[in-house]
Amino acid sequence: MSPAPLGPRDLVLCSGTLFGHPLRAKIRAAAEAGYQGITLWPDDVAQARSEGLSDADIRALLADYGQVVVDMDPLLDWTPQARPKPGEAAVSITPEAEFYAIAEAFGARSLNVVQAFGTALDLDRAAEDLAAVCDRARDHGLIVTLEFLPWSGIPNAAIALDLVRRTGRPNATVLVDTWHWFRGGADPALLRALPGDKVGSVQLNDAPKQVAENMMMESMLARLMPGEGDIPIAEVVRILDAIGSQAPLGVEVFHERHAQMDATEVAKRAAEATRRVLAAARG
Repeated sequence: MSPAPLGPRDLVLCSGTLFGHPLRAKIRAAAEAGYQGITLWPDDVAQARSEGLSDADIRALLADYGQVVVDMDPLLDWTPQARPKPGEAAVSITPEAEFYAIAEAFGARSLNVVQAFGTALDLDRAAEDLAAVCDRARDHGLIVTLEFLPWSGIPNAAIALDLVRRTGRPNATVLVDTWHWFRGGADPALLRALPGDKVGSVQLNDAPKQVAENMMMESMLARLMPGEGDIPIAEVVRILDAIGSQAPLGVEVFHERHAQMDATEVAKRAAEATRRVLAAARG
């Protein structure tokens, strides 16, 4: 029997929170800190395989620790408009087919799409490209989540929702990341305008009011635990609850020091911080 789908009362440990740690440690840390699921980057799987773990071994680890795979992150090469210039990519660009292989192997729920390169998009062309991804993802039983980034051609929730609607695909949804929402203007009205069934995933994290000189580097190296910065996360959670979002709550706290810390300690700190925010939001 397949496990019940996760919902807005469930916590998901996002892979980026434990960047630099092996997949085995991430799965164990998620369980020991009380998360119900994890997200995967293709690099997580490649690293585990390089250590000699088979896909059956990884499935056994997930089962033994009671974890399910929620998002796969990030599909970067989803439209020709968002391909990096030579030498621009600091991360590996995983082919789309590899995500589907991971989904088949580990039962993932969703595929996250991001425009990591470039600052503009022709939305009509992008909608066609996104619709094609949605069709291919549907064949693998996946929803597609579109994450907005403040420096991209999809800078906020309104543009993301518009693009999702242009696809006309029922499995096209929006991913809400509190850091990107905050750095993109922090407009609560844009979240309230999201239909609850179009919120596919949520990622919680925090940031100071003062923007770093390099916003992209701050995003990848210096996020704060929920409740330790100036993002009104409790308000975001209340809005998501009010619009009827059924997405589980991911915790994605990229920080350069986490790679040198014990994985379970980081996961527990993130979970405890998030639960305090959720208690404030929901009483």
